[in-house]
Amino acid sequence: MHKNLLKKYYFIEKFEKSNIDIQTENTTIIYRNYKKKYNIKELTDLKNYCRRKSLKFLLSNNIKLSIKLGLDGAYIPSFNKDYIHLSYFFKKNFILIGSAHNLKEFRIKERQNVDKIVLSSLFKKNNNYLGINKFKLLSNYTEKKIIALGGISKENLKLIKLTKSSGFAGISIFNKKKAPKKGPFFK
Repeated sequence: MHKNLLKKYYFIEKFEKSNIDIQTENTTIIYRNYKKKYNIKELTDLKNYCRRKSLKFLLSNNIKLSIKLGLDGAYIPSFNKDYIHLSYFFKKNFILIGSAHNLKEFRIKERQNVDKIVLSSLFKKNNNYLGINKFKLLSNYTEKKIIALGGISKENLKLIKLTKSSGFAGISIFNKKKAPKKGPFFK
């Protein structure tokens, strides 16, 4: 087994078995849907399907529902600056992952007591574009584990090793049509 195996975090907006079937046990599924109300039956089905595939399953922006459904954890987007979840009781090994784009958001996520921080954007040239140097610099301002996000592809995946990232997140790199090949990053 490769010692520097990167954890993978796959953002989905709907339950598609074909895309989940091609994921390895090293993948965490993060369900995010900010456009409509959560369908409890779909979430329960997805949770059970992920468990059968030995995949961790997190729900975005609804920690209370994540706890109620017995999920593996929750994802807190950068726009969520609430602290109410700090009064909740979490089961052992419940994962909290937060998203940040700058130092101010880093500090908020640390106060929200997340386990890991998704930092973006590493490669995608958008409003939050950092590039490798700024990404590495920002990563040094926290003791939390960092997950890279933004424009990650098979071609630039090896460059993540230049950062102190413990994993990478995305959507298109995990899809069936664009699924990454097997190799040291994908065991």
